[in-house]
Amino acid sequence: MAEENTVGQIPTVIADELHIVYRVNGAKTGKGSATAALSRIIKRGEDRGVRKVHAVRGVSFKAYRGEAIGLIGSNGSGKSTLLRAIAGLLPAEKGHVYTDGQPSLLGVNAALMNDLTGERNVILGGLAMGMSREQVRERYQDIVDFSGINEKGDFITLPMRTYSSGMAARLRFSIAAAKDHDVLMIDEALATGDRSFQKRSEARIRELRKSAGTVFLVSHNNKSIRDTCDRVLWLERGELRLDGPTDEVIKEYEKFTGK
Repeated sequence: MAEENTVGQIPTVIADELHIVYRVNGAKTGKGSATAALSRIIKRGEDRGVRKVHAVRGVSFKAYRGEAIGLIGSNGSGKSTLLRAIAGLLPAEKGHVYTDGQPSLLGVNAALMNDLTGERNVILGGLAMGMSREQVRERYQDIVDFSGINEKGDFITLPMRTYSSGMAARLRFSIAAAKDHDVLMIDEALATGDRSFQKRSEARIRELRKSAGTVFLVSHNNKSIRDTCDRVLWLERGELRLDGPTDEVIKEYEKFTGK
């Protein structure tokens, strides 16, 4: 486990033996589904057609102001689930998660709507994050320029449904990054766009840290993690396998994956 507090004395996030369990409803249907339903009714002591997925298993850590923390692990290891739990979007099955200030999960607070133009979405996304209309107006052009979506045409005036997934992700990040956050959680946003956008994003994350915020970054790109984060949490099968300095944890992770 990482040494406590190398940045600031106030923790922004505390996870205490946190467990998250998904319940997936519905069994396979088809011929014989009536028989299966009757069987479930007879088994009154069991959940009927419910499959449990134990996505996060007893994870504990503390995050502090000024830290940028990378989350790494294989697909399905629980990284995105952990972020959603910190954001308050998933209830704990067991244990607790505490936050100081308002956590913002990229892609949730910037509530983009496909039928509206990029311009309207910048306004709505800014308001959804708590910015005033005046603040949105002041930062509007910076958001558009940062996203780079107008570099090959006036895409900001077109409906979001016409955007590629990369363009939409860049606009979401640009909206979220226009505001200082107590806790900002970014899930794979830096995997989109060219290297120029990635560099702008990494620089903005460093600025957010300087403003005493905490940043969590999920990425499969180890270089982005190395360039951006000073600490890494490595999850596998929902368990916290290692928590420590970036280079040390990524080195062990690369041994594990053989990359």
